Amino acid sequence: MKAIICEKPGNFETIEVPEPTPSEGEVILRIRKIGICGTDYHAYKGNQPFFSYPRILGHEISAEIAEDMAGFKAGEPVVPVPYLHCGQCKTCKEGKTNCCPNIQTMGVHVDGGMRELMPVPAMNVLRADGLSHEQIATVECLAIGAHAVRRSSLREGQWVAVAGTGPIGIGILHFAQIAGARTIAMDVNDERLAYCKNIIGVDHCVNANEESINALKEITDGNLPDSVFDATGSPNAIEKAFEYVGHGGHLILVSIVKGKLSFEDPLFHAREMTLLSSRNATHEDFSNVMEALRNNHIDINPFVTHRCKFEQLPEIFEDWSDPSSRVIKGMVSL
Repeated sequence: MKAIICEKPGNFETIEVPEPTPSEGEVILRIRKIGICGTDYHAYKGNQPFFSYPRILGHEISAEIAEDMAGFKAGEPVVPVPYLHCGQCKTCKEGKTNCCPNIQTMGVHVDGGMRELMPVPAMNVLRADGLSHEQIATVECLAIGAHAVRRSSLREGQWVAVAGTGPIGIGILHFAQIAGARTIAMDVNDERLAYCKNIIGVDHCVNANEESINALKEITDGNLPDSVFDATGSPNAIEKAFEYVGHGGHLILVSIVKGKLSFEDPLFHAREMTLLSSRNATHEDFSNVMEALRNNHIDINPFVTHRCKFEQLPEIFEDWSDPSSRVIKGMVSL
């Protein structure tokens, strides 16, 4: 069968690999759609943390069961939860499987979905009845935002600012809206801000290159947002975000950057700010996303901006990774 492998930064190759044989407790998935994520772009460019080469990328996966096994029927539409947790450690036993110290993520630590068939532990496979394969392939991406919003414990009517309006930031905005928050999109890209205003329907947009703090104060009657989510992947933007948080508020770091971050401790203490990180997502988050999609709370049609066939990906990926291509979410079909 065919697979696409990232041999080294900047190099994709289509190769032939043997069809997988399931181990005990695994099912074989037939891949139907793969969403392209920022992690894939970073891996391709050689700046993704926790990554080694060569690697078959792909963790935003829509699939169907290849044959009857482990209680699943052939042809059932499913979504794999790509975070392979150990299930034995203290963290897993407390239900925090998304940050298991032994976690292995498909497409990052182990090979992912850019192949025709793949084995996945049955406990990491969720049924996705009632959804199209394109919807299913957006579930993992949206679950990152759903998890971050759940981590923040935000309440209805609170002000939320999301810095960075790529796919993850868009997911955060959607689930902040579902939670009843008043939303502010922040970015340096006016086209992305227009998307957030016209498609998502956020309450306000702020260009982060301009007087962001003054704009946020004006929007929130001088109070600043109750919760600020960073999805920029920029150390400078993260450090600036500390200034955006209102007294008693939360700063949630969703993006991850290499290296150290710094902040003004007197400001942090004076506002009694809560700093949180948000990593991956849980089965509960995946289920919440699928329910939101079934109930038409999120329309993925404008979200998926670029599409290609599996065999086209090695040639097209370089273009998609260029910001000038205006990709929000790329989708690959098998």
